[in-house]
Amino acid sequence: MPRLHKIALTVSILLLLILNKKVYENRVTDYLVEEQGYKKEEITSVEGVWGFKMPKFYTTVTFENEPYVEYTYYAHDGVRQFDYEIIDGKQKEMSVEDLKNHE
Repeated sequence: MPRLHKIALTVSILLLLILNKKVYENRVTDYLVEEQGYKKEEITSVEGVWGFKMPKFYTTVTFENEPYVEYTYYAHDGVRQFDYEIIDGKQKEMSVEDLKNHE
């Protein structure tokens, strides 16, 4: 394969990955605002992630009222919250009942 073709293929794949991340971020943001009733100010971050395991794309969300919890959302066939991770060691003793944004 000529070098130019390899470069074009690599650039195309990178663009596809970036676009997929943005699509998933937008789907989850729309879901949270339009269907779950959150205000955009209540959401600290929505980040599309390219994973190595299944699924290949998912989204992590951090809320203003729980900066120590990172929620995982899948947006493949509809949007749903799948998991959460406590990212602040001080909060490790929290139970699911203590989470404010758990669905």
